[in-house]
This record gives sequence, C-alpha cells and structure tokens, in this order.
Amino acid sequence: EDEDDEGRVSEEFPRMGDAKVAGSEDTFEILYEMSRVLNCGLDRETLGILISLCENGVNPEALATVVKELRRETAALEEDEGEDEDDEGE
Repeated sequence: EDEDDEGRVSEEFPRMGDAKVAGSEDTFEILYEMSRVLNCGLDRETLGILISLCENGVNPEALATVVKELRRETAALEEDEGEDEDDEGE
C-alpha cells in the first residue's frame, strides 16, 4: 500500500510483507507435500512447529532424533495399555 500526496492508499503494488507471507505459505505447502509423500506421519501443525524450531536454531538432526524417540515411547505406552486391557478381559 502506498499513500499518494493526499494521503489516499493505493493498492497498485502489493506490499513486500504480503509476498513474503505468500512465499512462506508456498514453501510450507511444498514441505508438507514432501512430508506426506515420504510418509513422515506429520500433520500440518506438527510440521509447522518443527519448522519454527529449526528456524529458531534447533539442530534438525537432534530434532529428528527427539521425534523418533517420542514416537517409540508413544508406541510402547500404547502397547502397554493394550496389554492391560487384555488382562482385564480375562
């Protein structure tokens, strides 16, 4: 938005911030699609959080290790809960 001599706002040129946001959205969509094709199992929210962490200096390899460990722990907990339910049914 540009103001002319009389203070009116012109929509002739898009703001630079709008272009950055659109570029960021395009990049995110590409990353999400790659994640999906590679069967990473990341939803949009989780992917967004991981990207933000990397943009803020978190080591991507360390982050990947943490995600794998959390998945492993979650699977183990779900397995334990399933065994507990089987024991209750006997």
